[in-house]
Amino acid sequence: MDWTRWTPKEKATLCFVVRDEQVLLIRKKRGLGAGKMNGPGGRIEPGESALRCAERETQEEIGVTPLGLEELGELFFQFIDGYSLHVAVFRAADCRGELIETPEASPIWTRIAEIPYAEMWQDDPFWLPLLLDRRPFRGYFTFDEDRMLSHRVLGTDTGAVLSASG
Repeated sequence: MDWTRWTPKEKATLCFVVRDEQVLLIRKKRGLGAGKMNGPGGRIEPGESALRCAERETQEEIGVTPLGLEELGELFFQFIDGYSLHVAVFRAADCRGELIETPEASPIWTRIAEIPYAEMWQDDPFWLPLLLDRRPFRGYFTFDEDRMLSHRVLGTDTGAVLSASG
């Protein structure tokens, strides 16, 4: 995959609220990744910033407003069916409001030591620990539907390759 010539078909965000040794995850009910655990997020609307999208999608999916947002990562996904996606990944220090379940997602506070990686996308174990440690990263992934074919994760603070395959 020549990532230097790569262009995403869509741009999106993910947002992970982290507090008291817990992370706020969702079980996605519909759309890309339905049935999987992830952070709230979704597609960036025309004219919308990634930061505003992370706030809006978290509010829409689980009813809370993330606080103290910081963008820590970028994910680049290429699917063999031609779909491509760029994701800005945010960490929030807290949230305000009442958690709700919506037609899109069920919210679940999860102890960091008990993150259910087996129920998540196959790329998540390679970059989510970096986000939790506040280490900036960039990840490149090739998928066949929900099966990861290759990956490369870089620490953007050091430029080091942290993990790679394929």
